[in-house]
Amino acid sequence: VQLQASGGGLVQAGGSLRLSCAASGRTFDDYGMAWFRQAPGKEREFVAVDRWGTRRYADSVKGRFTISRDSLKNTVYLEMNSLKPEDTAVYYCAAGLTVAVITSSYGYWGQGTLVTVSS
Repeated sequence: VQLQASGGGLVQAGGSLRLSCAASGRTFDDYGMAWFRQAPGKEREFVAVDRWGTRRYADSVKGRFTISRDSLKNTVYLEMNSLKPEDTAVYYCAAGLTVAVITSSYGYWGQGTLVTVSS
């Protein structure tokens, strides 16, 4: 599976962004598609995952972020609303046969896209 993330950028606090991750190479629908993020000096952390209708979110983004996928386009999205400065990070999409929240459960990773939220 090859993953290509896009959509990052600079946004003011309270604003919105939508990230996209295009997948290719294998059967998209079988895979859990997840978003993780890594802030400067911190470990990579789970944000959200979607697989077969099951969605999980980190507590820090519940109610603000929404993960969705378009099987026709082999693309997963992360709609981010009410952004906060602490959401600033490089966001990575990942694929795995799981809905786990740990990085080691995912075998395929995109290159990351930077989201910067200014106060």
